[in-house]
Amino acid sequence: MKQIKLNARAKINITLDVLRKREDGYHDLSMIMQTINLCDNITINTTEDGNIKMTSNYSWLPCDERNLVYKAAALMKETYNIKEGLLIHLVKNIPVAAGMAGGSSDCAATLVGIRNLLKIKADDNELMKLGKTLGADVPYCILRGTALAEGIGEKLTVLPPFPNTIVLVAKPPINVSTATVFGSFDLKNVNKHPDNNKMTELIKNKDLEGICENMCNVLESVTIKNYPIIAELKSSMLYEGAIGSLMSGSGPTVFGFYKSYEKALKALKNIRAKYHIKEIYITTVFNTSK
Repeated sequence: MKQIKLNARAKINITLDVLRKREDGYHDLSMIMQTINLCDNITINTTEDGNIKMTSNYSWLPCDERNLVYKAAALMKETYNIKEGLLIHLVKNIPVAAGMAGGSSDCAATLVGIRNLLKIKADDNELMKLGKTLGADVPYCILRGTALAEGIGEKLTVLPPFPNTIVLVAKPPINVSTATVFGSFDLKNVNKHPDNNKMTELIKNKDLEGICENMCNVLESVTIKNYPIIAELKSSMLYEGAIGSLMSGSGPTVFGFYKSYEKALKALKNIRAKYHIKEIYITTVFNTSK
């Protein structure tokens, strides 16, 4: 029996712009994404029975064909004619349905893990093409680091590494449907769009204050209207010393950048007490070595 253990890292959006609605019902996006060190943990073992079996620390989480981890394993077996069985255990730490690509990152880590475990001759670009068939965020979750994502999120451009900073992440106790947010989105209601060219320069210059001043997510125009707590969390993080704060993805997760762990810890304690939030974490940005 062979075994491999992997970290599936969450992402946050430094910017998120919606350009237009496509004929296929999706939207063309332009967004800068950043990996952070808040991780799910995945363990993959080979077995002799040839089957896929998945388990999780969450009893309510589907562990069959409905789960992206299971789908990734099935796709790898089919694509590369894998005879071994696969036993996969997923430990969820990233909030679910939170705008942080937790499921996509689990899927990406499974693709990479099976490749590495079984020494399959497939580079990251090949896996990214496979991953795209499972979800628009999966290719980015294989790439990781700092990147501009365009199209529906699958067209990726590697950007300079993000400046090191402490990240406070808070998911209020609500669930937001990405499909509902995009379905309610109207470009006419957007007063401000992000400038991704300017943001790229700010990242290149490691200007964290400039980055924070220019962070922008147009989906806030929908999600905050329906869930005012998101705006309250942003304000609270700034009041508690964050350099900048933004909603990630379609929400409801809010993050803030802090210059010190001590300030972030004080903010965490006060925000957790005020809003009764259980899913609140201190982490850091993750930059690849590429």
